[in-house]
Amino acid sequence: MSKVARTGAASSTSHPADSHDLIRVHGARENNLKDVSIELPKRRLTVFTGVSGSGKSSLVFDTIAAESQRMINETYSAFLQGFMPTLARPEVDVLDGLTTAITVDQQRMGSDPRSTVGTATDASAMLRILYSRLAKPHIGGPGAYSFNVASVSAQGGITVDRGSDKTKTEKVSFSRTGGMCTHCEGRGTVSDIDLAQLFDDSKSLNEDPFSIPTYTGDGWVVRVIRDSGFFDPDKPIRKYTKKERHDFLHREPTKVKINGVNLTYEGLIPKLQKTFLSKDRESMQPHIRAFVDRAVTFQTCPDCEGSRLSELARSSKIKRKSIADLCAMEIRDLAEWVRGLKEPSVAPLLAKLRHTLESFEEIGLGYLSLDRAAGTLSGGEAQRVKMIRHLGSSLTDVTYVFDEPTIGLHPHDIQRMNKLLLRLRDKGNTVLVVEHKPEAIAIADHVVDLGPGAGTGGGSVCFEGTVEELRASDTITGRHLDDRAAVKDTVREPTGKLAIRGANAHNLRDVDVDIPLGVLTVVTGVAGSGKSSLVHGSIPADDGVVAVDQTPIRGSRRSNPATYTGLLEPIRKAFAKANGVKPALFSANSEGACPTCNGAGVVYTDLGIMATAAATCEECDGKRFEASVLDYHFGGKDISEVLAMPVTEAVKFFGAGEARTPAAHKILERLEDVGLGYLTLGQPLTTLSGGERQRLKLAVHMADKGGVYVLDEPTTGLHLADVEQLLALLDRLVDSGKSVIVIEHHQAVMAHADWIIDLGPGAGHEGGKVVFEGTPADLVADSSTLTGEHLAQYVGA
Repeated sequence: MSKVARTGAASSTSHPADSHDLIRVHGARENNLKDVSIELPKRRLTVFTGVSGSGKSSLVFDTIAAESQRMINETYSAFLQGFMPTLARPEVDVLDGLTTAITVDQQRMGSDPRSTVGTATDASAMLRILYSRLAKPHIGGPGAYSFNVASVSAQGGITVDRGSDKTKTEKVSFSRTGGMCTHCEGRGTVSDIDLAQLFDDSKSLNEDPFSIPTYTGDGWVVRVIRDSGFFDPDKPIRKYTKKERHDFLHREPTKVKINGVNLTYEGLIPKLQKTFLSKDRESMQPHIRAFVDRAVTFQTCPDCEGSRLSELARSSKIKRKSIADLCAMEIRDLAEWVRGLKEPSVAPLLAKLRHTLESFEEIGLGYLSLDRAAGTLSGGEAQRVKMIRHLGSSLTDVTYVFDEPTIGLHPHDIQRMNKLLLRLRDKGNTVLVVEHKPEAIAIADHVVDLGPGAGTGGGSVCFEGTVEELRASDTITGRHLDDRAAVKDTVREPTGKLAIRGANAHNLRDVDVDIPLGVLTVVTGVAGSGKSSLVHGSIPADDGVVAVDQTPIRGSRRSNPATYTGLLEPIRKAFAKANGVKPALFSANSEGACPTCNGAGVVYTDLGIMATAAATCEECDGKRFEASVLDYHFGGKDISEVLAMPVTEAVKFFGAGEARTPAAHKILERLEDVGLGYLTLGQPLTTLSGGERQRLKLAVHMADKGGVYVLDEPTTGLHLADVEQLLALLDRLVDSGKSVIVIEHHQAVMAHADWIIDLGPGAGHEGGKVVFEGTPADLVADSSTLTGEHLAQYVGA
């Protein structure tokens, strides 16, 4: 463009395209939202606050981000849309001014051991290309350095058409060099099965020798083994010949005929590996998970020493370092090594790799290594790893949506995260953040506060404006924004101690520490300092220890607080006893289900490539039960009315009068104790927020019999007002004679502790040491560690 044209353009009136500077939402009704109408500024950082369950995620993720994704999907051809997930349009009247939304959530990464930090961020792919160009001896292309690629070779004859009905057979061979370790198949660990946990070898097949779930005496699985013809069913297993033992444990799938039915017999070990060991441990039913934990031990692969790579791939090196050596380094050390590599032939590749590794350092993850299994990352770490690919992106005018990006971050690391969010905004992007931490709320250009309560008591916009205006407002968030928990004047005296000696898991350096019992102990330190390694790796997971970790609750639309907590069982029995019928009638997943919707409450209509439409079932009106079941009453209410009750109402209902049910009342009291009194008993788990799910899990574990409770960041997803309730719950646990050990970054929990163990001073190999032990008051007075410094600022010392 000429100088004249540019000057003319600058002096003219603003362009119509510049007027689209707002995202407009009108009449949003997704989940608990109550006709929310709001206008959000583009190219600004907007923070959404409110108590847990107030509707923040429903507005940001389920409405704005979901509609943006749905509209992008609709730009593809009908053929491609058939392969993509079908997204329903959110319950909203008008959505205007949307831009492309990129969601960076807290969902854990896949638990497949072949998925690592390196594979998730493309850093491993760049290293493989680098080695295929520069490493000596040269062993092949990038696949030769990949633990996901197996070496294969084949040869045979192919028929070549020569025309005029003439053909010629030619001999060809094919080979591909992969980097996968053949022993562990690229997993880094091998499983060893304890046969004594599978069967009693002193018994015969006729004496029901198996201790494996589902392997019962009359079941088909056992009948196939017993009647296969390979064994004498009356002969004790320990007396089997070598061949019989091989057939019993390792035989390849073989067709057999039993009672005229064609079936397949397979050795016990491969069958177990297919049915149990191939599944994600977290998705297993509790009794099967307990069996797997008991029967299977995992150990480092002796061939590749955990690197997942073949000997050939490990023999090829650059500057005396194999690719396995580099992947095992902490990322900050690897970045330093790459900076020292000067090779003009791969300069663009090195520049990109350097940028990716430096992004890890910027985001506070320099302590990780590229070979760290993605499934072992915490929710906060997983979210930050997903951020890596966006930091160097050249895209602008994008809407980035973050779900509590400060989760798992020490106050020291939150400042670094804030800078990254502002950097994304300053590139011309719209940044929407769901957040509870005051330090993160403070950087917002615009704040939207939802509430006033949670669940049905929320779903409305209580406030819009700047942080200063929020502070002066009379909303729950405004009132609690400057809350500061004071350091306790007196602390409880310990009743004993849990001695940990020589702890060296991961980055711990032979740590010796005594954890006091009978008090509230907080283990803190910067992200990656070794807190989880110390607590989860050193405290024995025996019957006396109840661990509540960050693993997400799995559950479908049919799961709800009543089914998850076991509350439905005493309720069903009470209904059955009062009406003289079977308990199964009072389950929407069993005999009492509405026949039209099968107990789902909604009827789904598959519309091909369009989104599947869900409509409330007309037969049961969304109540999920058959009409005849609703004729049975208990305490004057039918089962659907009971499941529609909030927890607080149900506590009174089952606590006294003709509906008094002590077993149900106990569970309901625990739900009320963790601050979930507003939830309805039949609310689908899929509609709960992350904070609500964690507290639901805590309520379940409170029933476990144990003297020591280990909680991993229980403030995750909690509003400032909810933290007070959590502290009261922790106090009640300690006052009832329990020992509570909490891994936590929240200063309010630290200030409320009886004893603090601070790890550090840094992350990764710069951490792993106990830098402070004592009371919160001593830590504030000391202020020599990063935690002490931030806690002193927090309490105003």
